[in-house]
Amino acid sequence: MAIKKAFEEADIYVSPNLLAEYRNIPLELEAEGKITRHQLEALITGIAAFVAGAMLVSPRKSVNLCRDEKDNMVLECCLEAKATFLMTGDKDLLDIKELPFDLNILTPQEFLKRT
Repeated sequence: MAIKKAFEEADIYVSPNLLAEYRNIPLELEAEGKITRHQLEALITGIAAFVAGAMLVSPRKSVNLCRDEKDNMVLECCLEAKATFLMTGDKDLLDIKELPFDLNILTPQEFLKRT
């Protein structure tokens, strides 16, 4: 529901690093036996549908603002896209209290409550 609302009301952005993550993580999950082949195919199909409606940005600035260094690529994408909202369930991103740029980090539930 939150993803559908996001596509209807907002622009979705991805970066080359995020695309690589979207490609690699499902394959790693299957290799580790955490998902089945059928689940892998469903996940890849869902990611492909999501990415098909997204705009590609190439971040020009690196940031080191998140306690999980791998999540900095998400913030870099937001910075380059001049995003005003980041919808995520990632606690490392949600726990960030201050950023040197304007970005509201929301859970999917918080995003759905917005009018």
